[in-house]
Amino acid sequence: MHTDAAAPVDTHCPYCALQCGMGLQPAADGVEVVERTAFPVNQGALCGKGRTAPAVLSTRVRLTEPLVRRPGSGRLEPAGWDEALDRIAANLEGTRAQHGKDAVGVFGGGGLTNEKAYALGKFARVVLGTSQIDYNGRFCMSSAAAAHQRAFGLDRGLPFPLEDIPRAGCVILVGSNLAETMPPALRYLAELKENGGKLIVVDPRRTRTAEQADLHLAPRPGTDLALALGLLHLVIAEGRLDEEFIDTRTSGWAEARAGAMAHWPELVERITGVPLPQLRETVALFCDSPASMVLTARGPEQQSKGTDTVGAWINLCLATGHAGRPLAGYGCLTGQGNGQGGREHGQKADQLPGYRKLADPAARAHVAAVWGVDPDDLPGPGRSAYELLDALGTDVKSLLLMGSNPVVSAPRAAHIEERLRSLDFLAVADVVLSETAQLADVVLPVTQWAEETGTTTNLEGRVLLRRKALDPPPGVRSDLDVLSGLADRLGWEKGFPTDPEEVFDELRRASAGGPADYSGITYRRIAEEDGVFWPCPDVPPAPAGALPETAAAPPAQPEAAARPDGPGERHPGTPRLFLDRFATDDGRARFVPVEHRPAAEEPDADYPVLLTTGRVVSQYQSGAQTRRVDELNAAAPGPFVELHPHLAERVGVAEGDPVSVVSRRGRAVAPARITRTIRPDTVFMPFHWPGEGRANTLTNPALDPTSRMPEFKVCAVRVEAAA
Repeated sequence: MHTDAAAPVDTHCPYCALQCGMGLQPAADGVEVVERTAFPVNQGALCGKGRTAPAVLSTRVRLTEPLVRRPGSGRLEPAGWDEALDRIAANLEGTRAQHGKDAVGVFGGGGLTNEKAYALGKFARVVLGTSQIDYNGRFCMSSAAAAHQRAFGLDRGLPFPLEDIPRAGCVILVGSNLAETMPPALRYLAELKENGGKLIVVDPRRTRTAEQADLHLAPRPGTDLALALGLLHLVIAEGRLDEEFIDTRTSGWAEARAGAMAHWPELVERITGVPLPQLRETVALFCDSPASMVLTARGPEQQSKGTDTVGAWINLCLATGHAGRPLAGYGCLTGQGNGQGGREHGQKADQLPGYRKLADPAARAHVAAVWGVDPDDLPGPGRSAYELLDALGTDVKSLLLMGSNPVVSAPRAAHIEERLRSLDFLAVADVVLSETAQLADVVLPVTQWAEETGTTTNLEGRVLLRRKALDPPPGVRSDLDVLSGLADRLGWEKGFPTDPEEVFDELRRASAGGPADYSGITYRRIAEEDGVFWPCPDVPPAPAGALPETAAAPPAQPEAAARPDGPGERHPGTPRLFLDRFATDDGRARFVPVEHRPAAEEPDADYPVLLTTGRVVSQYQSGAQTRRVDELNAAAPGPFVELHPHLAERVGVAEGDPVSVVSRRGRAVAPARITRTIRPDTVFMPFHWPGEGRANTLTNPALDPTSRMPEFKVCAVRVEAAA
């Protein structure tokens, strides 16, 4: 145990991107969660997942020793660490020798700490020399990230802290069910309404979040892009543009205007099903407010046109002057625990640490110097997540996977399961024996959030410190230990430390000068300040009136404190982006012209209904951890099919009857949940479970051409009574 029994260890929840603060108090069977009211994001509030998180630390539900698949029995059986690591190293090296470096793949996760994500990307590119690395965060925020980059020149989920939301005059929440996905955040919307602000929720279902709204728009799934364009058309037609903001702080308006004018309100009403009076009311509420926000989540983003859809909502903000100003702007509600940091430091196919581009010669030179390698030896960009998984067994022969469960979470999941089975070799590092780990040749048991120290970056861009509260069980090692052990066996005795703070200090150097600059952030600062917002370079703030060195850097700050590790001033971090200029070459936000197009798969006579997917409050992502917690399983024991009474009557099913949902990719069966809170042309399934109720058996892997995001949120299905 690493703490006085009287003093809880301050840390953060292992689940969603809120990264709620909590304390861990030593208990007879490990640790128990206590409130951490001083942390500003959640002020002590926790959902059931966070409150019960220590249950997964139990040796009854987790992995406690390496497993290897024995040739004779074909079963996973216990093994020692040396045998397991030796076998992984030998197979990875053998694959490289026989098929080339890119025949080895690496797949990471948005739940890995910044240190782990950084080390994994470095390991792939330096030790393995492969370009074939990506992570499951591609399935989460990549469309919003791409739209951020196109419009603002920088991607950070929220360009302002959560505390700004209640002070806005109007918030449009698009495709997010905060009440179930991150319940402690719902208080920000409640405070917004208490302050007199207006909440508009866009969702094809009348969710618990939509019930809080002043106005609920229920568009047909896959039509969010048309909806945003129709709203911008009305802004133009009603003379509600902020001409001064457009002229002085943006570029590209003429082309974006033409795209919006092609989407007149009556057309948009026909496409979306949202009545014209609701469109007009939305525009009035949004434009009459002195400061408005648009917040999107997976609903509009997990589409084959997700980048353009988010871009259309950004265009609405820019055209009305609700961007680059206090208490206004566009933001993305990042989903995974370290979804933000995970895409900043190198486990994404096209990126190097600090959100640098892998194809940029200057970025390669900088990072290579930190790593002590020749820039020319670094591989180029590789396949995106789904494309990498789809290539398993053909181009990619061996895979090292950390912190992900694509057997449940990937689109067209039955096909991806088949590709995983076709590999010559699969190694998985995880805390539990997930459905994907069950297919592996070697499984490594790794430490969990309460057993290790490391940083995460929440949806605000606030870099946080998780602290170790107890020792892991004997036989369990950290992911950093795993990478160090493999690197050593593959000829890299140095360069992969196991101490997380040492790794973070190297990450700081690698990120220095990049868009996501962490160089001015230290463990000590994070602890003292309850987190530090990036970018935070290791330089004093710029003098008043001076242009920042990068467009993303914040304006000068009058207050400066002594550095925790030495004298002088330090950069304060950047809670609010874009107040003076955007992170583009000319400092202007860019309008991007977009136009509506149908989903990749529209209903027809054979598949006449739309399927959309999402989460429930008591499970998380693929459920690999939460499905091992009795209290959570009691609240959400299994999958279901939510459908409207009209559709249920047509199909001939009653509440609780087994329903078969069939797409062009497969069939799923789950009990009917009949409700009037969903559109009659749509069914909903949560995606947390494997087996015959696996929602992602059905989903469409059609990819957004820019972000490479699969179209999880809309596909055509047939609904039938199951035998």
